[in-house]
Amino acid sequence: MSVDRRPRTPREKYGEELRLRRLSAGLTQEELSEQIVCSPTLISHYESGRRLPKPDDARRIDRALGTDGFFERWLEDLESKYIDYFAPVAELEEQAALIQQFALSLIPGVLQTDEYARALFRAYSPNHTAEKLDEAVVTRTKRRRILDASARPVVWTLLDEAVLRRRVGGPQVMAEQLHKVADMAEAGRLRLHVLPHDAGAHALLESYLTLMSFADSAPVAYVEGFLTGHLMDDPALVAASQTAYALALSDALSQQESLALVRAAAEEHVHGQQ
Repeated sequence: MSVDRRPRTPREKYGEELRLRRLSAGLTQEELSEQIVCSPTLISHYESGRRLPKPDDARRIDRALGTDGFFERWLEDLESKYIDYFAPVAELEEQAALIQQFALSLIPGVLQTDEYARALFRAYSPNHTAEKLDEAVVTRTKRRRILDASARPVVWTLLDEAVLRRRVGGPQVMAEQLHKVADMAEAGRLRLHVLPHDAGAHALLESYLTLMSFADSAPVAYVEGFLTGHLMDDPALVAASQTAYALALSDALSQQESLALVRAAAEEHVHGQQ
């Protein structure tokens, strides 16, 4: 029985059209990437619908393929609700076979409860309106739908102990958030490990990191800081990121020890202990 491989989403249709136009122009992915000044891996992600080019890249694609602004104009209809530097990451999350995430100070966005996310957005935006706050929370927590499937993606979550101790949203919000993460781990939906304070320095002490792997294309790594994020597809940088994650994971508690620590931290928040 044949499998229907036709593009389904608007992004996949964009990517398929790019692939067809490239082939019609007689260019390989490598040759097109040289004209756009990017990696062949990035062209592969564009054509699979996993990522969208930035406007400047779409403009260069149009020049390389002689498509008279076609891909730049179409891009305007595919604008993301996410901030520019995170938009491609949100797209990749939905198609990843494996996600390995490390958080230094906050629960990763894809695992946040509504009230935890709301408390963060209040802190980020002192002049927020209720409407904008609700919109931001909905946009973020919609990412949780990737965890609705029973098997894909496989998710590993590595947390610095500081994530458990920082009281975001008050004791009850924090306790509910920690219990939610622990519940998901106990249910088998994610693998959970904690890097305790007494582990001292570790390989990821300076950065938030997410690694994503796919069934049919090269892996990527994403790091994020204040008002900025960087998605990496360079094989050497991705490999270095994977090594750092493995090193940090080797210093972490076992899943059972991590679950016990997360549950204990949740109770400490409820009872006002720190």
